[in-house]
Amino acid sequence: MEFRNLGASGLKVSPLCLGTGFRGHWHGLVEEQSCTEIVRRAIDLGCNFVDCANYYFQGRCETIVGNVLKDLNSVRNNLVITSKVWSKIGPGPNDQGLSRYHIMREIERSLRRLKTDHIDIYLLHAFDPETPLEETLRTMDDLIAQGKTRYVGCCNFTSAQVVESLWISDVNNLQPYVCVQNEYNLFKREIEKELFSRCRQHGLGLMTYSPLAVGLLTGNIRRGQTPPNTSVWSQKEDFEGEISIFDDLIQVLIDMADELGKTPAQVAVAWILDHPEVSSAIIGPDLPEHVDEVFGAIGWILPDDVRKKLDETFEPVCTST
Repeated sequence: MEFRNLGASGLKVSPLCLGTGFRGHWHGLVEEQSCTEIVRRAIDLGCNFVDCANYYFQGRCETIVGNVLKDLNSVRNNLVITSKVWSKIGPGPNDQGLSRYHIMREIERSLRRLKTDHIDIYLLHAFDPETPLEETLRTMDDLIAQGKTRYVGCCNFTSAQVVESLWISDVNNLQPYVCVQNEYNLFKREIEKELFSRCRQHGLGLMTYSPLAVGLLTGNIRRGQTPPNTSVWSQKEDFEGEISIFDDLIQVLIDMADELGKTPAQVAVAWILDHPEVSSAIIGPDLPEHVDEVFGAIGWILPDDVRKKLDETFEPVCTST
């Protein structure tokens, strides 16, 4: 596997990052053993990048990863593990946000669940308007100094919020973000407008999540068909209404994938990785066999004419999924 630098840093990561939201398990559709097998399979296929958060399944997803790391003791030093902080994880007034109090407490909890002494990249899961940004960034800088994390980054920040953060870090001599993590797929392309150029300008790695638009771009979720029972779409009350605006575009993707001898998921992910701004696309498989399929998105080059047609076909669509 060919690894990529995370932005301008020297850290090398696999082009596919394993996301551990385990949405199917979270919704009671998939057994926990499948989640364990997913982690193991991704590592077996060469993935060295694993994305976690304290919020996913109330921290249970970190525990699943931690148990795998314990069983495969030798692999920890070869993996790049992320986790995140911000989300509401309890009823208390300090159980959410980016205060020093909340960040310091939550990283200790994540470290225990992950059964490790450090998190390689600790990410702010969202912007917190109720906490001064300088307080947050000084806390993250302290975590690096304490050896509890190696790098810091942010998720779901606007371009302006990223730039403001970098400015505060610069004037206060604090460690800057190494990466940004935002949603990006054929249906959701807003970050191309400003964030791409900011990442290039400041040498930030870009991790993109939801590359398959919660399964829509697999080609397995279609109008007039029953969605797979492991998919969250199977629980949608107005499934037909929600899927109808995407169905014609999904058919275009299916046809192009057939011409290439690939699956729609492989083409959709290959399109993301064809953007030089993207360091790694975060996949969210519900079953172990999904891991094998999505890893078929790497090791080949998306033809220029296919890239152009996808750009033109999906360009007007920026609809929430």
